[in-house]
Amino acid sequence: MKEELLTYCKEQNVLLDGFLLEIFVKTNNLENIKIIIDKLKNNFQKRFISLDLINQNKLFTKKLLSELFYENKEILNILLENLNLKEFIEEKKEIKQEVNVESKVKISSSYMKQGKSLEVKDFVEHFKSRYIELSNILQERPELENLTSISKISDDKQKISVIGMIVEKKQTKNKNVIIEIEDLTGRMKVLISSQKEDLLKEADDIALDSVIAFKGLGNKDILFANEIIFPETRLFERKKSPIEEYALFTGDLHYGSKKFMEKSFLKFIEYLNGKIPDTPEVEKIKYLFIVGDLITGVGNYPNQEEDLVIQDLEEQFQKMADLLSKIRQDIKIIICPGNHDGVRLMEPQPILDEKYSWPLYELPNVIITENPSYVTIGERPNFSGITVLCYHGFSFPYYANNVPKLMIEKTMNSPEKIMKYLLKNRHLAPTHASNQYFPSDKDALLIRKVPDIFVSGHTHKSGVIYENNVMIVSSSTWEGMTPYQEKFGNKPDHCKVPMVNLKTRAVKILDFEVEEEGIKVYKEDEE
Repeated sequence: MKEELLTYCKEQNVLLDGFLLEIFVKTNNLENIKIIIDKLKNNFQKRFISLDLINQNKLFTKKLLSELFYENKEILNILLENLNLKEFIEEKKEIKQEVNVESKVKISSSYMKQGKSLEVKDFVEHFKSRYIELSNILQERPELENLTSISKISDDKQKISVIGMIVEKKQTKNKNVIIEIEDLTGRMKVLISSQKEDLLKEADDIALDSVIAFKGLGNKDILFANEIIFPETRLFERKKSPIEEYALFTGDLHYGSKKFMEKSFLKFIEYLNGKIPDTPEVEKIKYLFIVGDLITGVGNYPNQEEDLVIQDLEEQFQKMADLLSKIRQDIKIIICPGNHDGVRLMEPQPILDEKYSWPLYELPNVIITENPSYVTIGERPNFSGITVLCYHGFSFPYYANNVPKLMIEKTMNSPEKIMKYLLKNRHLAPTHASNQYFPSDKDALLIRKVPDIFVSGHTHKSGVIYENNVMIVSSSTWEGMTPYQEKFGNKPDHCKVPMVNLKTRAVKILDFEVEEEGIKVYKEDEE
């Protein structure tokens, strides 16, 4: 292997440290070593691959080795030992724990799996698992009398309840609605009579592939529904922190765009740093959520290059990190990715790619999560903390353009209504066609735990409402109107930042778009 490795280095115009050469040869895995050399050369623009280069980029190298030698722990340990990375890993774990204790931030979801070739059975198992989980939630509803699986329904007419996944929905000539549903035992039809206007409206807005319960009179051939029961989210109370501290929510910064409103964002940073008069509450701001599209990315839509002032992904992240580094470090910045941030579009989206976003990983007060993710803030003795569900919102346009009620209300300009609809279905993208997703045996987009706060972005519209005691927050944008947005009728809100008092649950929306000194508060809700 030694000769082959030296030949490869010569072909790639790379000089390899003699010590590293001996260590790499011990792995007896030429293909993985080639990848390591390529990554170190291309990421750091170095022709001489040395131990010093690895010591200067320990986090990058550790992650790379862990991925490449995941299945061979023995070789991985040899590499970590010889490259002085073993102690570094332990030290990093310890530091991360300290940061999370100090910041009172806990990430409580992780559904990422190793990459694999997808097969039809993966999608079948994905939907089967979703059905089982949502069915278990619905079974707790007391109004579901005589709940029966489809295969056990007899020929006799009787009062029954069934839980099914929506397979098909169509309207008859008499304007009745026929819904075909499926459970793990079979399929059946549910009829919603045109005479039941309220029920018909509910049926009109049912999403394909959602899991819903029906109650009514019927037999194994058809059920005449009298009631539709959704697995909706509900909290019995609005949880409140024992101490007064604040969380801010924003997103869709789109740094790198010619339309990025840098002057307003710098004003926001001045506010966070206490440099704007008459803002005593700023000292109690402890959390800043950024729900995706931190940068504007490259190649996200046709002719995007015309809208860019920075056309390099890594440079966009670097300049954005420079801005975020100006924020005082006792504010914890929680970032999840969006569709512009250089990660895969399939959801769940992994954390930001360190190859491009490495400057963010160097900021001590930045915590990077997947999309979607659950984040718990403010946990302390005798208080379980406030749980925040973060989701960028890539599925939203589908529901705004396909669900009749949401279409009529033009909800791309009122996204909090889309979010309310998804909470009702206990899923961030119930319909197969509404997003690109990675099927797994545990659906990452299912809302298993009811959050205290559900925050999202993507639509560039600001809104805050409560639904069944869940606070719904839609964030505005820091990018001016682009021709692409104008084409689709978007009417963005700019530089509006909801601020939530975790002790009282009062909300203020701060406006940083204004030119005059000070901060404009254009909405304030007290409990």
